[in-house]
Amino acid sequence: MKIAHVVCTFPPYHGGIGNVAYKYAENLNKAGADVTVFTPNYNQQTIPRLGFKCVALKPWLKYGNGAWLPQLFWRLKDFDIVHLHYPFFGGAEMVWLRKILLDQKMKLFIHYHMDIDKLALTACFLSWPDKLIRNSLFNLAEAITCASFDYIQESAINDVFKKYNNKFYELSFGVDCERFQPGVDWLVKKNRILFVGSLDKAHNFKGLEILLSAMTKIKESKLKLTVVGGGNLLPFYRKMAEDKGVASRIEFTNFVSDELLPIYYQKADLLVLPSTSSHEAFGLVLLEAMSSGIPVIASNLPGVRTVFRNGVEGFLAEVNSPNDLAEKISIILAEKNSWQKMCQAARSLAVEKYSWEKIAKKMNELYKIN
Repeated sequence: MKIAHVVCTFPPYHGGIGNVAYKYAENLNKAGADVTVFTPNYNQQTIPRLGFKCVALKPWLKYGNGAWLPQLFWRLKDFDIVHLHYPFFGGAEMVWLRKILLDQKMKLFIHYHMDIDKLALTACFLSWPDKLIRNSLFNLAEAITCASFDYIQESAINDVFKKYNNKFYELSFGVDCERFQPGVDWLVKKNRILFVGSLDKAHNFKGLEILLSAMTKIKESKLKLTVVGGGNLLPFYRKMAEDKGVASRIEFTNFVSDELLPIYYQKADLLVLPSTSSHEAFGLVLLEAMSSGIPVIASNLPGVRTVFRNGVEGFLAEVNSPNDLAEKISIILAEKNSWQKMCQAARSLAVEKYSWEKIAKKMNELYKIN
């Protein structure tokens, strides 16, 4: 059985959709599947050596994370299963065209990652064909996977969910619990909180400005914030920290290598994900943090709020509320014993529910029953 995963971004680009596709493919390959990833090559980047096949296609037209890839039409020949990571403007149309015209035997799976709205004019142009074929695309799919039904029921495809409810399967994201594990001093406080996310325009919904504002309301001078991530908005956030008078308490690391990333989790007391919109549908960094044995605080958004238990592995915070975020940070760090219990609960949840091996097993079973 030959499996293709089609995705708009892929490592070394830092972004959740591409990282999820990478892990799905990697763990399917470990389970013995013949899997190939098709993705645009936006900037002639070097795709890392992998245990599975990855084909980087040159876009005929590109804007942001959209790429027009007509060559997908013939490159998907002979694949038994095509798993499309949605949204993918410029790629989804070619998958749909191949399925509807030539490959009725090709099984189509769609993983719905997140809603897209408030697009720039050029992006709206790229998304226009997708809008025309969307209903047909989901109708043709054997199965539609998503990280959370909670998110789908509040999303732009709620109408699809209601119409094709029997096609939907909840397939969570996962985490490498060996790579992300607690440090030797994981139950000792470090007086440091952590933010991990790309600092570019495509990810401005991550809400770093909310966290910087919350830092102004936390008067504990020993408490520091490490911001892991780079992008074209990094200078903007540096200046914001200076303007708010908290620059001395903020460490901006820029991009961090995959090898070093686990260390930053181990050096923190908790992770904060203060996302501001439904563009955040899950939050892989929450899993990485919990697997590393630290509690989490995340915005109370559909999908995100189902990743962990409020008050057990961390707290949910009001969306766009620096005051509530600052209060939740202070509560977690106020009492050592309760913080330690959250650390232990976070690690247990990651291992028991979110290991990539378990997720890949579920995906393999899904392919076999559809």
